[in-house]
Amino acid sequence: MSDATRDGQDALIPQIRIMRRTGREQRATFFELFFDLVYVFAVTQLSHHLLATHLTWTGAAETAFMLVAVYWAWNYTTWMANWFDPDTVPIRLVLTFVMLASLIMAVAIPRGFGELALLFACSYSVLQIGRNLFVVVATPPGRFHQNFRQILAWSVLSAPLWVAGGLVEEARWPLWLAALAIDLAGPLAKYWLPGVGGTPMSQWAIDGHHFAERFQLFIIIALGESIVLTGVTASGAEMNLETGVALSLSFLGSVALWWLYFSGASPVIVRRIGSSTSDDVGSLGRDIFTYLHLPIVAGIVLMAVGDELVVAHPGHELEVVGALAVLGGPALFLLGLIACGVRVGHHIGPASFIAVGLLLAGVPVFAGQSGLVTSGFVLLVLGVLAVVEHRREARGASATAEATDTP
Repeated sequence: MSDATRDGQDALIPQIRIMRRTGREQRATFFELFFDLVYVFAVTQLSHHLLATHLTWTGAAETAFMLVAVYWAWNYTTWMANWFDPDTVPIRLVLTFVMLASLIMAVAIPRGFGELALLFACSYSVLQIGRNLFVVVATPPGRFHQNFRQILAWSVLSAPLWVAGGLVEEARWPLWLAALAIDLAGPLAKYWLPGVGGTPMSQWAIDGHHFAERFQLFIIIALGESIVLTGVTASGAEMNLETGVALSLSFLGSVALWWLYFSGASPVIVRRIGSSTSDDVGSLGRDIFTYLHLPIVAGIVLMAVGDELVVAHPGHELEVVGALAVLGGPALFLLGLIACGVRVGHHIGPASFIAVGLLLAGVPVFAGQSGLVTSGFVLLVLGVLAVVEHRREARGASATAEATDTP
C-alpha cells in the first residue's frame, strides 16, 4: 500500500480497541480461516443442489442466484474484517453470529426455493443487517461511522423484499431479483441516500495485501470443494481404469485453474492495489473483488459439477447441459480472470481469448462425446494456456528487470 493510501486510512478509521492496527501489513487471522469453514459447506451445498436438479435451466438459475447471495454475505464480512480485528472478543462474537446465520442459510440451500425459502431469506437478511448494525453501534461519529450507516440503510431497504419473496411463492423470483439487485447496486451507487449523497471511494481504505489474501483463500475453498466432490464421487463408484483416468483429469484441471489464478492473475492484482493511491484503492477493491471475482468462483463451481458428472459416468456420452458444465465452467473462470486483468490495466495476451473461444465452441462439438474425451480437451486447453501465460509473464519480468538495471 502506498504512503498516501495509508495516511488516508489512518485519517478515516477510528482508533478504537476493536480496530486493526494501522501502519503495518495485515494478514488473515486464524479466526477468519475458521469463519471460512461455514462457506466450504455452503459451496458444497450449491454444487449438490445443481446436481440434484439434473442440470435443468431452472436448477441452474436457482443455484446461480443462491451462489451470488452466499458470495455477497461472505464478501461483505470480508470488507468488515479488513478494518476490524478478529483477534478481539467483540469481533469474534460478531463473526460467530455471522457464521451461525451463514450456516443456517447454507442448510436451507437444497430447498431454498421451496419450503425453506423463508429460512434462506431471513438468515441472509439477519446476518447482513446484524453485522452492519454492530459497526454503526460500535464506532464513534465520523466519516467511517457515516459510511456504515449508509451501508446499513441499504441492507434494511432490501430486507422486506427478501422476506416477502420467502413468503409468497408465486412472486418469489421477481421479489428476490429486486432484493438482490438492490444489494448488488449498493457498492456501485456508493450507498447513495437522499440528502446525504454517496460515500467517496477515497474513504473505502483497504489493506490490499490482506484483502487479496482473503479472496485467494475463497478461491482455495472453491477449488477444494471441487476436489472433495470428485473424490467422494470416485470413492462411491467402481474404481476401474476409466474412473481413475477421469479422477486424474478432474484433479489436474483444478491444478490448472490454481496455476492460472495464483501464478498469473493474483500477483498482478496485488501489485496494482499495492501501488494505488487512496482515491483508487477503494474502487479497485470494489470492482476486482466484490464483482469480478464472482464469475471466477462461479466458474470453479460449475466446473466441479461437470467433473462430478464425468467421474460418475466416465464412458457415457455427455448431453448438452453436461458439456456446458464441463466446458463452460473453465470458460467462465477465464472470463473472470480477463475482466480482472482489464480492470487493473494489465495487458491480456491473445491466448486467453483463444482459450475461451475454444472452450465455448467445444460445447456443441463435445455434446454427444464421452466425458473422458471432453475432460481431456479441457485439460489440454488449460494446460497450454498456463504454459503460454507463464512464459509471457517470465519474459515481461525479465524485460522489466533489464530496463531497471539500465542506467
